[in-house]
Amino acid sequence: MLVVLIARDKPGALQTRLDTREAHLAYAAETGKVVQAGPLLNDAEEMIGSLIVLEVETLAEAQDWANNDPYAKAELFSAVEIIPWKKVIG
Repeated sequence: MLVVLIARDKPGALQTRLDTREAHLAYAAETGKVVQAGPLLNDAEEMIGSLIVLEVETLAEAQDWANNDPYAKAELFSAVEIIPWKKVIG
């Protein structure tokens, strides 16, 4: 099953994101569950969140992945949504 994770950074948390980014990218690579991913940007093209497409068996597995993401452990996010997704184009 494909799942979209949309996470919004806390205001003023860019340095937390930058400090944790290497660990986050390593986690994404090591887990083998990330299909696509990238940062959300504001009008100034500064990172303000994340959009991640995961391939998992269950929503609980997606939640577990999200909970163990170094960004989540660093308390970067103000909100996280996990939504089942169906790929139609691409």
